[in-house]
Amino acid sequence: MTDSQNNNCDLSAFRRRIDELDSQIVRLLNERARVVVDIGRTKRNANAPIYDSDREQDVLSRIAELNEGPLPQKTLQAIYREMMSGSFALEKSLRVGFLGPYGSFSHQTAMRKFGASVEYEPLADIHAVFEEVERKHCDLGIVPVENTTGGDVVDTLDCFIDSHVIVVAEVLAEVHHNLLANCPLDEITAIASKPEIFAQCRQWLSSQGRRENFINVASSAKAAEMAASEKGLAAIGSVLAAELYGVKVVFANIEDNPNNRTRFFVIGTTPARSSGADRTAMMFTTRHEAGALADALAVFSKYGMNLTNIASRPSRRRQWEYYFFVEAEGHCQDENVAKALEAVKGHCGELHVLGSFPRATDTV
Repeated sequence: MTDSQNNNCDLSAFRRRIDELDSQIVRLLNERARVVVDIGRTKRNANAPIYDSDREQDVLSRIAELNEGPLPQKTLQAIYREMMSGSFALEKSLRVGFLGPYGSFSHQTAMRKFGASVEYEPLADIHAVFEEVERKHCDLGIVPVENTTGGDVVDTLDCFIDSHVIVVAEVLAEVHHNLLANCPLDEITAIASKPEIFAQCRQWLSSQGRRENFINVASSAKAAEMAASEKGLAAIGSVLAAELYGVKVVFANIEDNPNNRTRFFVIGTTPARSSGADRTAMMFTTRHEAGALADALAVFSKYGMNLTNIASRPSRRRQWEYYFFVEAEGHCQDENVAKALEAVKGHCGELHVLGSFPRATDTV
């Protein structure tokens, strides 16, 4: 028998083993799905939410503990996220709103978080995402809140001032910007994208000597859609947008910071339960007296709360009044957090807990 024949025999044996394992995997997946159907029925009878961020965190953490390789953690997480997406569809159709159109970075992140089996609703702006969740036209919404290069997303912070939705989860997403065009590089006369994206690619654009006309648009996906049909126009956007609108990737990963990340909030109307590794977001105004902000922040220190973010925004209700957005480690049901929130009220004009949610540790 030749070496080639021996190799073919070895491959045949391996493939038969793969086929046997696939049969077991499919059987077990469907067995799991039947349990999911029972869970969905129980949730509907109890009028409980379909999406539980704390349960999602439990599942992914347990899978990480069970994994002995050689599959990377990120691969297993992606498999289980897609499996949970199918579970949502079995329990009840789940609709997720995002800043559209299709192909935006919000859309890309939502798909990585919730998988292909849920329904996605592209919306015109971040305010619309909040509004559709509050009206319960969408079960959940996903909105950007912070970027490692650009800082806080003020449109999202401003929406919390007048909305009654809450944060139920957070998502960390790697953000890679790409130059997209359907013409040769030397024929590009203009580049379209969001202003924030231009800022995140400033060094690369300068190093390439690109002095084209920069066109600001509301969404990187809209820019890709424009670049698909307008002669000489390029866009900076996602690979997903390139695929959806039929635009070629001319240069990949042109962001100035190779570790560029955007943090997203998942917003909903049902609070998340404690996962044991949580973060609490809140906003408040302070009394109009000297040292009021320092006194409020001292309360969190007194009760051992580690503050991870603080930002301020004009209230838009009264001149020279500001809302302070604060995030701290812990869940609002934790004893020290509950005591701190009660104590800090004495230093605040208003205090709103925006939600407690599991801390995201890995990117999607």
